[in-house]
Amino acid sequence: MGRDEVVAEFGRHLRVERDLSPHTVRAYLTDVASLLDHLNGPIEGLDIRTLREWLADQHGAGKARATLARRAACARTFTAFCHRRGWLPVDPGLLFGSAKAPRTLPSVLDQEQAQAVLDAPATAEPKELRDQALIELLYATGVRVSELCALDVDDVDRDRHVIRVMGKGRKERSVPFGLPALRALDRWCIFGRPLWVRAGSGPALFLGVRGGRIDAGTVRRVVHARLAQVEGTPDMGPHGLRHTAATHLLEGGADLRSVQELLGHASLNSTQIYTHVSIERLRAAYKQAHPRA
Repeated sequence: MGRDEVVAEFGRHLRVERDLSPHTVRAYLTDVASLLDHLNGPIEGLDIRTLREWLADQHGAGKARATLARRAACARTFTAFCHRRGWLPVDPGLLFGSAKAPRTLPSVLDQEQAQAVLDAPATAEPKELRDQALIELLYATGVRVSELCALDVDDVDRDRHVIRVMGKGRKERSVPFGLPALRALDRWCIFGRPLWVRAGSGPALFLGVRGGRIDAGTVRRVVHARLAQVEGTPDMGPHGLRHTAATHLLEGGADLRSVQELLGHASLNSTQIYTHVSIERLRAAYKQAHPRA
C-alpha cells in the first residue's frame, strides 16, 4: 500500500475508531508525515533504527522535550496500527522509548487575587456579561476551555447547580457550580445572549460577537484581558484558572478523588486508581471547599 493510502487509513482510524479530537488528529498526521519523509521508502522498511534516527534528528533540530515525547507516542501508535493491518511484519514501536515530557504546572491565583479578578468592574453590555459568565464558570468548575466552548444552553441544570460536560474521549461528567456563577450565567442568558443570537447560533451557551459559537482563542483573550485589569496577578490563560480552581478546592479540604472527578482526569491510569464518585458527593465536597460555592 502506498504512503498516501496508509496515512489516510491511519487518519480514519484516529478519527473513527479512537475518536480523537481534530487537533490531536492533525498533530499525529503531521508527525507521521515527518517520520515517513525521514524513512523515504516503503512502509515495510520502517524499523527501530529508523525510528531512533528520526527522533535523534528531531532532538538535534532543537525540538522541546514535550514535543519529542508526543512524537514518540505517535510513532508507537502508528507502528502498532501498521502491524495490526499486516503492513509491518513486526512492531518496532515496542522497542521505541523516549524521555518523559516534563510536567510543569502553571501559575495559580491565590484566593484574594481570584476574588479581585471575578469582582472586576463590568458594564451591562452583552460582551461584558458574557465575559463575566465564562470567567465565573471557568473558575467555578475548572473545565477545559474546549469543554466550555462546547457547552449548550441545555447543558446547564439551574436547579441542581450542575453543568453537563463532554470531556476527552467523549466521556460525559457532571460538574457542580456555585451561586456567583449561576447569577452571572442568568444575566448573560437573559440580558446578553438574546442580543447576539442569529439564525446559525444554534444551542451554544456562549456566543461570539457575530452570533456563532465562541472559540477557544476568544476565551483565552478574554481571560488574559481580565487578569491584566487586576494589578499583581500572574498572566495566565483558561488552563491557569482550571489549575487555580483545583488548588483552591484542595486547600479548602476537598479530597483528591473528588477533584480528579471534577476535572475529568480520565486517563487509563487514573481510571484504574480512582473510584467512581457520585454527583451528590461531588456537590457536597464542592459546597464545603470552593470559595464561591
